[in-house]
Amino acid sequence: MGRPENFDETPRAEPRRPRHVAIIMDGNGRWATRRGLPRLAGHRKGADAVRAVVESCPDFGIEVLTLFAFSTENWKRSTEEVSGLMNLFRRYMRRESAELSRRGAKVRFIGDREGLAPDIREMMAGLEAQTAGNDRLTLVIAINYGGRAEIAAAARRLARRVASGEIDAEALTEAALTNALDTGGLPPPDLLIRTSGEQRISNFLLWQCAYAEFVFVDDLWPDFDRAALARALAQYGARERRFGAVAT
Repeated sequence: MGRPENFDETPRAEPRRPRHVAIIMDGNGRWATRRGLPRLAGHRKGADAVRAVVESCPDFGIEVLTLFAFSTENWKRSTEEVSGLMNLFRRYMRRESAELSRRGAKVRFIGDREGLAPDIREMMAGLEAQTAGNDRLTLVIAINYGGRAEIAAAARRLARRVASGEIDAEALTEAALTNALDTGGLPPPDLLIRTSGEQRISNFLLWQCAYAEFVFVDDLWPDFDRAALARALAQYGARERRFGAVAT
């Protein structure tokens, strides 16, 4: 994507900044393949892009950043790639925990933890506990996550509460389902970014993104940096969000 004329990536206090940005980090494998490298090399490089974006978000006024790290469909990939990704998650949590704390990031994981190895679940819980008191940025990491599965699980939780008599069926409102999701308590995404030129949301935050603005960029995820984030934010800032109302 070309740089807009008079582009300035300096953060500014603008009212049209999104509070919550969600990103589908796509293109790691293609980045590696184009360079004659194994796919896992692209995933490792992509971890560096995560750090750059996490560092930049507070400067741009972003309060919540949600990253799609591993979907429920990603288990279909080769055993070698899946194993490598799981080891990369372990490495990321060990390597970045101190830096995330230093930068004031509170980490929250969403997705089906039961499908992950016990040591990974333990590390996730430890990182959440370690960063629980931070308030500069909420970093939400979706691992073994699928939007449809999340909605179904939330519906089951509410159904059990109705069956037990804890709540009445009439209490099953949109707000109740929103709060029952993995992202309960967080504002919905204002902006969804997908890298690599693909233009679909791939079962990511289906309920939460009902009114999100979408920005699809050609950058492969390992090449996504502060300047690329600034360009996506500039696109968002140029749009008028009406939420179904008539334009004025």
